[in-house]
Amino acid sequence: MNISVVIPLLNEEESLQELYDWIARVMKAHNYSYEVLFIDDGSTDRSWEIIENLSSKHSEIKGIRFLRNYGKSQALHAGFKKAIGDVVITMDADLQDSPDEIPELFTLITGKEFDLVSGWKKKRYDSVIAKNIPSKLFNWAARRTSGLKLNDFNCGLKAYKNIVIKNVDVYGEMHRYIPVLAKNAGFGNIGEKVVQHQARKYGKTKFGYDRFINGFLDLITIWFLSKFGKRPMHLFGALGVLMFIIGFAAAGYIGITKLYKLANDLPAILVTNNPWFYISLATMIIGTQLFLAGFLGEIILRSKRDKERYKINETTNFL
Repeated sequence: MNISVVIPLLNEEESLQELYDWIARVMKAHNYSYEVLFIDDGSTDRSWEIIENLSSKHSEIKGIRFLRNYGKSQALHAGFKKAIGDVVITMDADLQDSPDEIPELFTLITGKEFDLVSGWKKKRYDSVIAKNIPSKLFNWAARRTSGLKLNDFNCGLKAYKNIVIKNVDVYGEMHRYIPVLAKNAGFGNIGEKVVQHQARKYGKTKFGYDRFINGFLDLITIWFLSKFGKRPMHLFGALGVLMFIIGFAAAGYIGITKLYKLANDLPAILVTNNPWFYISLATMIIGTQLFLAGFLGEIILRSKRDKERYKINETTNFL
């Protein structure tokens, strides 16, 4: 099969029929074999009813319905597990992503052998203050921390080789950082394509202002995991040793100062009245705790046998 189109959705009953008809026209015009996977993330409108009706008429339509709203990342994860196309296209269900972009995205993956191609909505029809400016700040921070030179990390319109989506674990709210997850998994050939962005035709956006706060917090998480996820002792151990050295040096300063004053009959205050005593005590305790955090992290990683440690690209002569 050439293409799997994975579409997560929440309360998009007005757009589903129109979106499918548009996708079908594009696929038929280019003679692609394809499937469309609608993942209903706990809709409370008639979205699932429409998906069932469409799937009864068109065998290429498949649907997954969640018991409740779990989030876009979980919807994508479910779709990725079921997708069988050589190229997997993701898009939103609100008609803001254009299916006319599919042929060129398909060619970029199959012809130029990109592992992943991310859409870039260079010209947007969203609110400047509510979406455009926060989006620019968010993408700037993502570029700085990830090293990927993408202009639009959060664009829903993306294309992947099938092997990429089978080896990328999208969890939490990490759908914003799939290119970063792919890079960390070993897929380095990541490109970008300017895509058409359309004004929302039906309904209203399902994302609030909290997505920007959550997005930056997730960015910190993914940066930490990419740097120290495999060896937490490298961070916590180093910080612990540094804090312990500071505390030990402060304790040494207190002791040397006390002995010097006693030897020279100079007035000396009690050790417990010296502010350096509390600095020494606090830093040594914090250093010990950080070192133990790194040590416990290493033990957890070594005992985690149910999680694969690496990704296999191919094998030879292996039965």
